Amino acid sequence: MSAHRQSITVRVPLGFRRRPGRKTVVTPVRDEGNTTAISTRADPALVKALARAFRYQRLLDEGRYASISEMARAERIERGYLGSLLRLTLLAPVIVEVILDGRQAEELNLPRLLKPFPIEWADHRSAGARG
Repeated sequence: MSAHRQSITVRVPLGFRRRPGRKTVVTPVRDEGNTTAISTRADPALVKALARAFRYQRLLDEGRYASISEMARAERIERGYLGSLLRLTLLAPVIVEVILDGRQAEELNLPRLLKPFPIEWADHRSAGARG
């Protein structure tokens, strides 16, 4: 029995705007071909962690680093933390979308997301997403 692996690419164009005392995540919205920016209530820490996770995974996929240990040394971050971040790339796409839209359950914060979560995407919803 051979395992068939599929990959999914998630591209989310977004930016951060600093406002006095807080950061706001800005995502583009298409309206009849025009792109305008709207603010969301997304948690900047969660969004930043997801962005970093997918960036690090892309670097591994492209062969820029041979291992997580090599990447951790080069990026000057702790190997265990890097491994926890990379696990975020395994989240169900619906959970990533919920986080980017700011619709995650209140208890779904970065420390909780960095802990191990269910392997099956169907079980992610019970791990703290709403929407």
